Amino acid sequence: MADEELEALRQQRLAELQAKHGDPSADPSQQEAKQREAEIRNTILAQVLDQAARARLSNLALVKPDKAKAVENYLIQMARFGQLPGKVSEQGLIEILEKVSQQTEKKTTVKFNRRKVLDSDEEDDY
Repeated sequence: MADEELEALRQQRLAELQAKHGDPSADPSQQEAKQREAEIRNTILAQVLDQAARARLSNLALVKPDKAKAVENYLIQMARFGQLPGKVSEQGLIEILEKVSQQTEKKTTVKFNRRKVLDSDEEDDY
């Protein structure tokens, strides 16, 4: 009887860990929904961007996935509201990248804290 209880506890704990860490095998319907959403995003981006712009965006996604996601969201939003007259060229994508970079730019400052040393050069003991 203790073995059955132990196995039940193990199964329960495994289910909790899978739900906590987002294991794709835990819920196939969620995985299917994410896949459909990714396909929809890709079709919208294929309609909105030309080949050179898509290549640049995919290269950006390899290096900075969060920035690429922000640009994709921006493009999809513009396409949904009809603000894009035609396909976005590579130069247009570069301008959009600059806009997104300015909005998400982090300001960094460096402050030097110099310590005073009680060492005098006048009393050199050589």
